[in-house]
Amino acid sequence: MIRKITLADREEYLNMADDFYHSGATIAPVPKKHMEITFDEMMSSDRYVEGYFFEEDGIVKGFALLAKTFSQEAGGIVIWIEELFVKEKYRNNGLVQKFFEFLYETHKDAARFRLETEPDNEDAMRLYYRMGFEDFEYIQFKKGK
Repeated sequence: MIRKITLADREEYLNMADDFYHSGATIAPVPKKHMEITFDEMMSSDRYVEGYFFEEDGIVKGFALLAKTFSQEAGGIVIWIEELFVKEKYRNNGLVQKFFEFLYETHKDAARFRLETEPDNEDAMRLYYRMGFEDFEYIQFKKGK
């Protein structure tokens, strides 16, 4: 089952987000305060960010964090799959595939879906290619946190 993260899920979410940022799937950890701010934003509305748990038999096995933006280039709403994490013992069981089926069904109005991964996360890259994602030919820049 895929369900929205609720207020009662705060500790579970914060723990899994911390696991994600210490999993090797990211360049560096983020401060716990950033995770708390994100959770609070998720609880205030779904305008900018949405969070989902992957749950089976009452066990939370993973989560996804989506961010929304608008792109003139894409011609509409872009859904960023900001974080996608499955606990190690539940990997390779089709949870990510089920999540994407859910995502495409519930966000039919999206013009584009985007995600990113570390260059050495070859398992994730193979999965995303199999699911029809393509390399984006841009180099991204950032300023600030």
